[in-house]
Amino acid sequence: MYRTVIVEDDPMIASINQTFLSRDPRFSLAAVFHSGQEALEWLRKRPVELLILDVYMPRMSGLELLRELRAEEITLDVIMVTAANDSKTVDALLKLGVADYLVKPFTARRFQQALDTFCRQREAISAHTSVSQEDLDAMLSSGRSAAPVPKGLQLRTLARVRECLAQAPREGCTCEALSEQVGLSSVTVRRYLTYLVGRGEATSRINYDTGGRPSLLYRLSQS
Repeated sequence: MYRTVIVEDDPMIASINQTFLSRDPRFSLAAVFHSGQEALEWLRKRPVELLILDVYMPRMSGLELLRELRAEEITLDVIMVTAANDSKTVDALLKLGVADYLVKPFTARRFQQALDTFCRQREAISAHTSVSQEDLDAMLSSGRSAAPVPKGLQLRTLARVRECLAQAPREGCTCEALSEQVGLSSVTVRRYLTYLVGRGEATSRINYDTGGRPSLLYRLSQS
């Protein structure tokens, strides 16, 4: 199990983070802190794998905490869960090597995605003495998967299909409608949709309310 620390000064958000984390048996909660200074003193003495961190906190901000951890070479991965979305703060945190960045308010699905990404990267690195370029490309592509996509699929196009699916109506959209948005043929887009459905990231259902030939409607899976 991956030992995890939550650092969040808002008790309600800290509780939400803890609830979402408890749903994944791969993680164990080691401690919860409401200030960066308390967390730093604790982390200096105890190793953990993952830190779930806010930015805006009294005495020591999340950015200051992370800078100190890096300066002291305390090794751990960090997922930011914060309202801080100004470009200067985001840029500073990304340069400090955060694994993912969630802006409040966030969904359970997005939180779980961050945990899944962390686990896949850890497993991909620990399973081999060296990592291929394809594995690295996949691990660094929007935090989706540490395994390369099937041959013939492009990560950039896959991300575009996901983005369009996220904007689809509640009932879903057809492959043809999605292909117009993506700018590729329906045959090509259907390959990506089939991949996403197979991974459980998307669902499909038959729509009989067309007045003619039934069609398939696709949508992202619910959290």
